[in-house]
Amino acid sequence: MWPKFLYVTLIKSISGIRGTIGGKPSESLTPVDVVKFAAAFGTWVKSRGGKKIVIGRDARISGEMVSNLVSNTLQGLGLHVIDLGLSTTPTVEIAVPIEKAGGGIILTASHNPIQWNALKLLNEKGEFISAADGAEVLRLADAESFDFALVEKLGSYSKADHYVKKHIDLIKKNKLVDVKAIQNAKFKIVVDAVNSFGGIAVPLLLKELGVRTIKKLYCEPTGKFPHNPEPLPENIKVICKEVKKGKYHLGIIVDPDVDRLALVSEDGKPFGEEYTLVAVADYVLSKRRGNTVSNLSSTRALRDVTERAGGKYSAAAVGEVNVVNAMKETKAVIGGEGNGGVIFPELHYGRDALMGIALFLTHLAKSKITASQLRKTYPEYFISKNKIELTPDINVDQVLEKIKQKYQNEKINTIDGVKIDFEKEKEWIHLRKSNTEPIIRIYAESQNEKKADDLANRIITDIKSLF
Repeated sequence: MWPKFLYVTLIKSISGIRGTIGGKPSESLTPVDVVKFAAAFGTWVKSRGGKKIVIGRDARISGEMVSNLVSNTLQGLGLHVIDLGLSTTPTVEIAVPIEKAGGGIILTASHNPIQWNALKLLNEKGEFISAADGAEVLRLADAESFDFALVEKLGSYSKADHYVKKHIDLIKKNKLVDVKAIQNAKFKIVVDAVNSFGGIAVPLLLKELGVRTIKKLYCEPTGKFPHNPEPLPENIKVICKEVKKGKYHLGIIVDPDVDRLALVSEDGKPFGEEYTLVAVADYVLSKRRGNTVSNLSSTRALRDVTERAGGKYSAAAVGEVNVVNAMKETKAVIGGEGNGGVIFPELHYGRDALMGIALFLTHLAKSKITASQLRKTYPEYFISKNKIELTPDINVDQVLEKIKQKYQNEKINTIDGVKIDFEKEKEWIHLRKSNTEPIIRIYAESQNEKKADDLANRIITDIKSLF
């Protein structure tokens, strides 16, 4: 059972609105809040000359209700709605510019549990809106500054359920995706899609890539998640056992909206969510000389791999829009986040598990070694990912300031929360308030699991002593 306060949560941020279904308006994600925020975003799109908005959703139980509210609200503003229906986040991102739409809305709470849903907002490029644009949408929502259309000016609605196939076709056409090599490898793969739309999209991609055997776990898009949908090691034990028992080459796990990718090696051990991007970047850098970007909470192994290939690594604040901005500034050929988010700009500027799968399988096939052997070719770091749940009386800024003061003699970065580098020990810890959940995220990295956990626990003890 999830903590009670999670059932009455509404988080409004520059990246969208996220909350738990049910309850009272302005306290959780109710139909009133959905309509209000959809109207604000639609108004923002219209102010920029937009006439169309693309929407799509994951398979969570509340998705159909939320989608109907959003599409009807947008039509009420006089906008044309192009509904992809059940889809992936990267597929919606690709569809927006193809449709020449003024923006997009993805209805998904990503890795959050079943009671959550969200509206994630895209600009006309199919990229997450900027901080300034997000602030304007919030202002419009707070002021209820909407002007709905008269009856003869109401917007229209159409469905477009072909975009996942179009997305996969674009992946197959990319020069770095070697379908023949994947076919020749005769891979046997298990897929865990947590009963969301990845259960349709991932097997379809694998079939198109020529994967020999596909075993499906939790691939019915019912929205009834069989386990916590965040693809962390503690949540993917079933597929780990299945991969080893069935002598499969690989296990693939995606989150409900298919923008995060985790892998399981043939020995049944997690490849490491942090190393999804590292492995894909290693392959891309072998074909495309250039730079890389990840966020402050991601492993330094990406930096090592990048520098080894003659490129330059840059760190960005946490958040996909921040990583994308840094990638554009540095002309990065690959980037993403350590949560399994791969951003390959040749296709689009967004985390894309489907593209990540195609690149990883090409790399694995061409390497002619097992996944566990490939993993051993990369620098060994371990990140301990932790979180502290917040209550309304906790002042996070004060907590972070006191931690910063306590460790003021170490190298400190405050671009996003507080990151402390312990250079003598070759380890770091990053503390930041989540933009999507009422928690403080605490990530610690060192050269083995025990050292990383010890560092994290030390800082957690420091924080709890301040409550």
